[in-house]
Amino acid sequence: MRAPVSSLWRARLQRFAGYSALGALVATGQAPLGWWPLSIAALALLFHILPLDARPRALAARLWLAGLGYFAAALFWIVEPFFVEPEVHGWMAPFALMLMAGGMALFWGGAGLLGGWLAQGRARLIALAAALVALELLRGWVFTGFPWAMLGHGLIGTPLMQLAAIIGTGGLSLLVTGAALGPVMARAWPGRALGTAIAGAVLAGGWFWGAAQTELPPDRDATIRLAQPNAPQDEKWLPENTFLFFNRLLDQTAFPTEPPPDLILWPETAVPFLLEYADDGLEIMAETAALHGPDTRIGFGVQRLEDERFFNSLAILTTAGQITHIYDKHHLVPFGEYIPLAEWLMGTPIGWLAGRALQGYTPGPGPALLDLGPLGVALPLICYESIFPRHLRTETRADWILQITNDAWFGELTGPFQHLAQARLRAVEQGLPVLRVANTGVSAFIDARGGIAAELGLGVPGFIDGPLPGTLPPTLYSRFGDAPIWGLLALILAGASYPALIRSRIKGRSEGASPK
Repeated sequence: MRAPVSSLWRARLQRFAGYSALGALVATGQAPLGWWPLSIAALALLFHILPLDARPRALAARLWLAGLGYFAAALFWIVEPFFVEPEVHGWMAPFALMLMAGGMALFWGGAGLLGGWLAQGRARLIALAAALVALELLRGWVFTGFPWAMLGHGLIGTPLMQLAAIIGTGGLSLLVTGAALGPVMARAWPGRALGTAIAGAVLAGGWFWGAAQTELPPDRDATIRLAQPNAPQDEKWLPENTFLFFNRLLDQTAFPTEPPPDLILWPETAVPFLLEYADDGLEIMAETAALHGPDTRIGFGVQRLEDERFFNSLAILTTAGQITHIYDKHHLVPFGEYIPLAEWLMGTPIGWLAGRALQGYTPGPGPALLDLGPLGVALPLICYESIFPRHLRTETRADWILQITNDAWFGELTGPFQHLAQARLRAVEQGLPVLRVANTGVSAFIDARGGIAAELGLGVPGFIDGPLPGTLPPTLYSRFGDAPIWGLLALILAGASYPALIRSRIKGRSEGASPK
C-alpha cells in the first residue's frame, strides 16, 4: 500500500508546484519587470491545463494554487515592514506573506467555483476568464478592498494602458484574460482559429490606438517642487534623527531656482511633530518658503491630534505661517494604520494611550478637493488611497492629483515601483496629471496620459522642479467608472452559462417523459 500512497502524494506535490509556479509566472507582468507577454503566455498555459470536466470544487482548488503563486510573487514586498525592526518582527514575515497570498488567492479560487458552476465543457474557459476578472474587481471592495497586482496592471507602461481612459483597470484585466484565452479556445475547438485572430486583432488595434494618444494639453503657468528627503523607515524616527530629515527638507525647500516654485510638496508624515504641537516648526517652514516670494506655499504630510484622535493628514502652509487647508486620509490600511473593530471592542471613545496603540489613526470624512487658487483644484491622496480608482471620481472634477506617500515601508525591489505604476494608471483613467512626492522615492511628475515627465529615483535625496501639467477633458471612465465592464462581464457569464442551461432543461424534459 505504501507505493500507491507515495505516488499519490508525489502527484499532489507536483500539481501544487506546477500550478503555483504558473501563477508566479503570471505575476512577471507586474512592475518593475513588466514582462506582459510572458504573463499572458503563462495565463494561457494555466487555462490550457485546467481540467474542463472537473467539478467546480476541483477547479477552485487549482486556481487557488495558481493564485497562491501569483500573489506570493507579486506581493512579496509585504514582508518589508517586518524588517524595519527584524529582531522584533522578522519572524512574522513569512507567515504574513503566506497569509496575504493565501487570502488573495481565495478570489482566484472563487472564480474557479463560479465559472465551474455556471458553465460546462468548453464554455467553462470563457466563464472562468470572466469570473476571474469579476472577482478581481470585487477584490477592490471586500474588507475595504485591496486592488493591488491586478492582471491589467501588467499593461502599464505600454500603449494599451491608454485604454484605461475608456475601460479602466477592469477592462485591461479583461483584455489580458481575453488575449490568454484566444489561443486556448482555438486549441479547444480545432479548426476555429477565429479566437486567436480576434484576440490578436484586439491587442493590435488597442496598441496602435494607444500609441496614437500622444497629444497633451499645455502646462499651467506654475512651478511645483517635489522634495524627497530619503528617510529610511528604520532611521526616520530614531531620537538622534529627530530633526535630521526635517532639516534636509528645509534645505531642499530653500534652494534658489529660477523660476521660483509656487508650491513645494513634502511627503507623507514629513515633519517630526504633531500639527497642534509644532512649537516654532511651522514658523521655520514658513520663513524658508518665503525665500522664494510671499506667495510660495508648502504642502506637507503631518500627523495631527483632535479630540484625542490621531489623523494622517496633508496640510497647506503659507509664508505667513497660516494653515489654509487640511486633508485627513480617509482610506486607512487595516492592521497597518488602525485595528478593525478596535472601538467596538474597547468602547467609544478610546482614550489617549489605547487609541494610539490599538486604534491608530482615525479616518477622515472622505475624498476632498483643495482649491489652491491660481494652481487650480487639487485632489489629495495619501499613500494607499491611490490604488482605489473609485476615490478619484469626485462630484466636482479636480484639475490635478496630489499624492504624498512614504514608500519606505515597501522596500526597494518591487513595492515602490508597483505603487508608482498604479499612480500612472490613475492619471490615464481620469485624464488628470499626478504630482507624486515620496519619502524615499519614486517622486514624479506624471502627465495626464500616464507618462513620466520627470522623476527622482528610489533612494535618492533631492528635489525636482517642474511645471504643473495640464488637464485633459473628462474620460469615459471618469464618467461611468466600472459599470460598463460589470455589464459586459455579466453578459459574458450569461452567454457562457446558456448552453449548460439548455442542456439541463433538455435533460429534465427527457427524464420527465421517460416511462416509469
